[in-house]
Amino acid sequence: QVQVVESGGGLVQPGGSLRLSCVGSGSINGVYAMGWYRQLPGEQRELVAETTTSGRSKYADSVKGRFTISAGYANNTIYLQMNNLKPEDTAVYHCKIESLDGPYWGQGTQIIVSS
Repeated sequence: QVQVVESGGGLVQPGGSLRLSCVGSGSINGVYAMGWYRQLPGEQRELVAETTTSGRSKYADSVKGRFTISAGYANNTIYLQMNNLKPEDTAVYHCKIESLDGPYWGQGTQIIVSS
């Protein structure tokens, strides 16, 4: 059974930093991309950052220059380094692993940016 588990969320002051981690375990066939998404209550889940096995990464305009995504495809791990956090970054952050079997999502980790 595949499990995708995020960690690293919490409460941080504006201007602070956090690092999110995500690990996918179990039999995942042909991972080709991994990414981070975020969601507010009642809103659509939006892409924050994504990276592929070809080495390409993309970011939401709102996080460019502040967030950095990295991945370890050998063990299906993914990280998101978040610097200079803003109150509008408050959301539940979900990890997504794209594979030939389909997408796998984590349950999410809450980030609150507030003074």
